[in-house]
Amino acid sequence: MKKKVLSLLLSTAMVASLAACGSETAPADTTATETTPADTTAEAGAETAAAEDFTLETLNIVVDGTLTATVESGQKEFEEQWEAAVSEKLGHPIDLVINQLDHSDYAGTVSRLLTTGEVGDGSYPDALIMSATMLRQYQTTGLLWDMADAYANAEFQSRVTLPLVNENMKDAEGHLYGFAPTYGNGCVTYIKKSWLDAVGMKAEDIKTFDDYYAMLKAFTENDPDGNGSAGTYGVIAAGYGKLDEAPYINYMPEFWQGAYPSFYQKDGVWVDGFQEQATVDALARLAQGVADGVIDPDTEEAGTKQAREKFFSNDQTTSEGVFTYWAGTWLRTLTTNMEKQEVDNDLGDDRLVQLAPIQEIKDTWGGYLNREAPVWVITDDQDGNSAREQAIFDALLETMLDGDRVQTLWTYGAEDVHWSIHAEEFTTNADDPEKKKDYSYEEGEFHLKQSPNDPNSVWKKNHLDSVLVIAPLTNGYVDSDELVQAGNKFFTENCVDAPAAASCNTLTENEAALVEEKTTLMKQAIAGEITPEEAIAQYQADFGDIAQQILDELNAQ
Repeated sequence: MKKKVLSLLLSTAMVASLAACGSETAPADTTATETTPADTTAEAGAETAAAEDFTLETLNIVVDGTLTATVESGQKEFEEQWEAAVSEKLGHPIDLVINQLDHSDYAGTVSRLLTTGEVGDGSYPDALIMSATMLRQYQTTGLLWDMADAYANAEFQSRVTLPLVNENMKDAEGHLYGFAPTYGNGCVTYIKKSWLDAVGMKAEDIKTFDDYYAMLKAFTENDPDGNGSAGTYGVIAAGYGKLDEAPYINYMPEFWQGAYPSFYQKDGVWVDGFQEQATVDALARLAQGVADGVIDPDTEEAGTKQAREKFFSNDQTTSEGVFTYWAGTWLRTLTTNMEKQEVDNDLGDDRLVQLAPIQEIKDTWGGYLNREAPVWVITDDQDGNSAREQAIFDALLETMLDGDRVQTLWTYGAEDVHWSIHAEEFTTNADDPEKKKDYSYEEGEFHLKQSPNDPNSVWKKNHLDSVLVIAPLTNGYVDSDELVQAGNKFFTENCVDAPAAASCNTLTENEAALVEEKTTLMKQAIAGEITPEEAIAQYQADFGDIAQQILDELNAQ
């Protein structure tokens, strides 16, 4: 990217970000003060060039923890095989540079990264992963390239089975600033079966919030793990609500039920869900859960890593019976981690039970919420020529869904490192007779291998989920893990699409401040420092006018 053009763009688009970045967990406000989407689109449209007019020699990408081939687990081999496959496709070599940021504060780090304009060795990212919420904030800044034409003309279009995933991300003018190779997935509630057995309950009998809450109280009060510890809690979560990341309520859905503490459409009209009675009721339920001790106190500040590690840990100073987290692959991951920690080993793959949505969730949303998909974005160098950006699209996104060699790399990782089709036998936990498991595969049989950084576990996936992808593999390589398949099946049978993300200028300008205010008031109300009604009243006093301006803009679109 041309440094002079970049510095000019950053000077206009990032001043607000520096002022608004008071909280590391809240994505920064990056509203451009001089550059608008209409301006940049017109400029780009006035002077375009074919990708073959630009030779992409180095591709700098920024990723989060959704790329599981980390430096410690085969990323070098993934890079090498990607470079070989893509260079063969495009007819010239490309050096892939991966900068993997910490997953727990990815949004905050991206904000700082785009503010400074540098990453890793000092080069600006050509492409990076963003959540739907981040995309909404950045797509009006001029920093991102409109890939609508590239997407429409992509070769993979002939194999797309879920076209609405990306069509629904276009703005009112038809611009597309992010590309989702998969649909979003969502969270389901996992319960330790041993705890259900200990208190004489069955998951199929947990049908309402009253049933759910009675289960949490039984878990908290009846010592289901049998260690007599006072630190036993019904549920642990990665925060009471993730108010900076749609769909906001997915980590504690039973408590939030029909509440949605952000701007969303109801019967075709945009409303501010944080001001609704449903949010007051949800805060009251959460406050009661804290007061009764059924919610692990660490939930208030827990990140995803801390929450899940507490849930599957064998450290019995505290323990929890319920954890709501991502569906599909995570059913296997949580089960495997419980096995490593020697938790409920006698139950094998039946350690966890997936709870069907309670009636109150069905009555409001219809099921667990399928979030808007994470996206890949391409940075725009603002030179009025799309040759560079198109070359990045062709090298990264076009090949990512080629149906064959490159898509397999993104789905499973490097061949003969993470997966193989060659005859092979291996054993996990060879020194433990109770955990020992033998694997045997014939020549030509697709299979996942032992994890490069843990020979006692089997690799799961790399970046793309083969079940969630919008254009399936065509080479027949399918992960046959029955637990993953069961998790994906359960979620797809019990989910509905989350509300579409709101997007307007005033919302983008005030997003960080709104998140900080709502998060503070939420925590105060749940802690009993103020009532839920007082929390909403304070929000209305501080941000009522701005919220109304946001609604007026949204409803005028």
